[in-house]
Amino acid sequence: MDILYKYVVYACMLAEYRQIAKGYLAMTAVVLLKNGTRKLGSVRSHLAFEVAGLAGAALGFVWVYGLLAGITLIDWFHRLRDAGGLGTISSGGMGLPAAAPAGDRRRPLRIAVGIATAGRPAIARETLRRLRRQTRHPDIVVAAVPTLADLDPVPDGEEPLVLVGDRGLTRQRNAILAAVDDADLVCFFDDDFVPADTYLESIEAAFLAKPGLVGATGVVVADGITGAGYAIEDAERFLDGRNGAAASIPVYNAYGCNMTFRVSAIRAGGLEFDEALPAYGWLEDVDFSRRIARFGHLERVGPAVGVHLGVKGGRQSGRRFGYSQIANPLYLVGKGSFAWPRAVWLMARNIAMNVARSLRPEPHIDRRGRVAGNISALADLVCGRLHPTRIVRLP
Repeated sequence: MDILYKYVVYACMLAEYRQIAKGYLAMTAVVLLKNGTRKLGSVRSHLAFEVAGLAGAALGFVWVYGLLAGITLIDWFHRLRDAGGLGTISSGGMGLPAAAPAGDRRRPLRIAVGIATAGRPAIARETLRRLRRQTRHPDIVVAAVPTLADLDPVPDGEEPLVLVGDRGLTRQRNAILAAVDDADLVCFFDDDFVPADTYLESIEAAFLAKPGLVGATGVVVADGITGAGYAIEDAERFLDGRNGAAASIPVYNAYGCNMTFRVSAIRAGGLEFDEALPAYGWLEDVDFSRRIARFGHLERVGPAVGVHLGVKGGRQSGRRFGYSQIANPLYLVGKGSFAWPRAVWLMARNIAMNVARSLRPEPHIDRRGRVAGNISALADLVCGRLHPTRIVRLP
């Protein structure tokens, strides 16, 4: 199969190269014959056709290499499927029920808030401090950090359960999951997410009213991750006067900066965050959301609103993130937790955006680093060694 596959690819490439060469030579010959008696016009016309010919040849080469990458990708999916990894979701060998226990709706739910943070102690302390403003206080607050310095000192009046362990978003969130067995809901906040004062109250009401709700996310009224970021003062301004009257709607996945899951569904499926998504763990929210969705439905809760500051410090390099923009979607498609049309659209959009803005990049985004990471990932894809964990080898 491998030999046949390679011969088919090389044959297609050679055939296409020959057609490109023939077309280009024929075009050049026509130009020379037509303009041979008109010297000045001949030069201009010849140059125009030369440029057109080169552009056509370039498009042909792009088409050929696109074909090669596509065939390689299909072959990679076939290999993964034959190995038993495509279209399946790991459940630790458990027979999973059609629906997870919904809990007792007659009593208030026990809510745990988990915050994974690293390298941003000031913003993490402010997020913890602001939890005291919630109209519905959390029953337990858990902070997962690589070192105590990432949270030192803890804000006055706050007594979160502090877990010290390995760095990496998925590992830190798994540590939080292991510590909240007695909770009904676990709410994950990014350390730079500012919830409205009624956020937890609105989330609890949604889960009490809908036994089939297993995952929820709030409405992000302003997201600094798409720009230069926001300050706490900006968040206060965005949230001022917000009454949270938006309707709740179904969603494909919860947004990682603010997402809540029913613990009974997590335990029924033996679910954890996938630690094969290292460092920033890009798309871990999609992966976890789609796996828990087997037990119920996901929803964006309209009355639960907040602001994602999008603080830039403490994030991974542009090159690593660019690699993840290719490796992570394909990895999730392979394990069955991400629809391939969504993955293709996401990768195409990110590559196009990185290339288009690399000439004049935004001051807060390493576009050229992301392009380099995209290229490294595509090269690894063609060579058959693409995997999310390879970002640890990149600067």
